[in-house]
Amino acid sequence: MFVYATLELIVQHPTTRQQRAEWLHRFCTRALCRMGVTVRQRGTFPERGVVIANHLGYLDVVALAATHRCVFVGKSEIRRWPFLGWMTNMAGTIYVERGRGGSAQRAKSGTQAAADAGLPLVFFPEGTTSLGKTVLKFHTGLLTQAIQANQPITAAHIRYRLTEDNGPALSLTDVCFWDDTPLMVHLFRLLAVRGIEVDLHFAVSPIVFSEEAHSHRKIAADEAHSAVMELRNAEMESVSP
Repeated sequence: MFVYATLELIVQHPTTRQQRAEWLHRFCTRALCRMGVTVRQRGTFPERGVVIANHLGYLDVVALAATHRCVFVGKSEIRRWPFLGWMTNMAGTIYVERGRGGSAQRAKSGTQAAADAGLPLVFFPEGTTSLGKTVLKFHTGLLTQAIQANQPITAAHIRYRLTEDNGPALSLTDVCFWDDTPLMVHLFRLLAVRGIEVDLHFAVSPIVFSEEAHSHRKIAADEAHSAVMELRNAEMESVSP
């Protein structure tokens, strides 16, 4: 899959954001199909604006991109990864540097270009991955930027489950990339997991922020966090006996 995708990039050499989003959409759709991963979608992926979601691992990006053509915001160290960094760059990813003030502001031109291209922007306000037992505290930079630009912000929630018995050696930990396992080691473990289902739950409408949220970034982050948690709680209730 990677060899084919690389050749496709070399031959087509997409330059516009629409072309790059289209390439990523095709690649991710093929990847999920070949891996036997099922995506169950609840709600509608918005056609414009910003989508924020909890972050469990790199498979989040594949599932979301296969669902809809979009542009992602990712941590800057990704572009230094061998091969995958080049692919994410060619896919049109906008990079931010974690822990450095003003990083979101420096990414502003990229996020505006995505909006001008008519593509929804996707980012994970937690800024890192977790096992999904809860949703971590949200960072404020990109959220504040989106609110100031009057972009609609839609909450989403991602959840994984296994529908097949993979034995005691494999579990959801091998789907959610959240620890210090080397990337390639985790990737090969992931390829061994069978019966992966991804639940993508999108809110019915964009978040309606309070007046205070428009002037206080931490309040905005708390309200966005609550919107994602509301979806998470709804998912938990739906699977409760």
